[in-house]
Amino acid sequence: MLYELIELLYSFFTPFRVFGYLTFRSAFAALTTLLICFVFGARIIEFLRTLKIGQSIRHDGPATHLIKSGTPTMGGLFIIMSVVIAMLLWGNLQNRLIWITMGAFLVFGAIGFIDDYLKVTRGNSDGLPAWVKLIMQFGAAIAIVLIIYFTGTEDTTALYIPFFKDPVLNMGLWWIPFAVLLVVGESNAVNFSDGLDGLLAGLLIIVFLTLAVLTYITGRVDYSEYLGIPYIPEAGELTVFCLAAAGACVGFLWFNAHPAEVFMGDTGSLSLGGVIAVISLITKKELLILVIGGVFVLEIASVIIQVASFKLRKKRVFKMAPLHHHYELMGWSEIKTVIRFWILGGIFAVIALSTLKIQ
Repeated sequence: MLYELIELLYSFFTPFRVFGYLTFRSAFAALTTLLICFVFGARIIEFLRTLKIGQSIRHDGPATHLIKSGTPTMGGLFIIMSVVIAMLLWGNLQNRLIWITMGAFLVFGAIGFIDDYLKVTRGNSDGLPAWVKLIMQFGAAIAIVLIIYFTGTEDTTALYIPFFKDPVLNMGLWWIPFAVLLVVGESNAVNFSDGLDGLLAGLLIIVFLTLAVLTYITGRVDYSEYLGIPYIPEAGELTVFCLAAAGACVGFLWFNAHPAEVFMGDTGSLSLGGVIAVISLITKKELLILVIGGVFVLEIASVIIQVASFKLRKKRVFKMAPLHHHYELMGWSEIKTVIRFWILGGIFAVIALSTLKIQ
């Protein structure tokens, strides 16, 4: 919106041209979401507290978490709100990839909102039945993937592997179920990682900053050609979204740091997890996202291993799943666990970025 307005002013006042630069708009999108969270965060938290929208804590979890019961949840709402406002101001709304990304962001946010709403109204941690939640996620993922497939190029179904310059194969129609599973899996992996004060927000900051670098170079012919990665026209505009999301997560972390004043809820975790996967599909980083979000992969893998082991052997591999709870029960403090997982997330991001040159 602001981008289109500034374009009209170029001919009257040349310095306005700076507002058209992708890097400038991306930086100001981040500042916009950050300021919105800072200015309105406390008011939104107080509003949620007034409505008695509090978190219900699992009784089978760590005993130290019971004191968190009643802390306002659904804080993902002001992440979504701030990103949408920033994109309306700084995004190029004529870019089709922006609309695909924003659509995925809002649809998965709506699924999370319904789940959170049911938990709050029922006064326990049981939201949507697992099968209903999965059906909704698969339905949303199928719709988004089909849009990407039918509006994409012949390179859309190509599969790239880190360290290899050329695609290893063209998946054709098989790319659709593969992409759907990636979107659903990533959204749930991010959701599982939301269990400690500040943990998920910190990890998401790292992931979105990494994706900002990747979207920027993927959308430039010169950089993508030099690094030997696929060039995706219009993908550079997603840098605005990635930095807006990173700024929103920083603003949210201000209130979510230990001891948390608000929790993200499924509203935030599902929306952000789903959109991460969609961005990776658009930029042809489907496998690299598993490295960038390596902590998310470890978290969901720990849940799968724990469930499978208990069903098959009646034994638990971990003291508790997801993985962050295992280390808590081993004696790590919540703050130590969060910081160490952040460090691990940073290491995964560096490894992912290093693959750009080693291919």
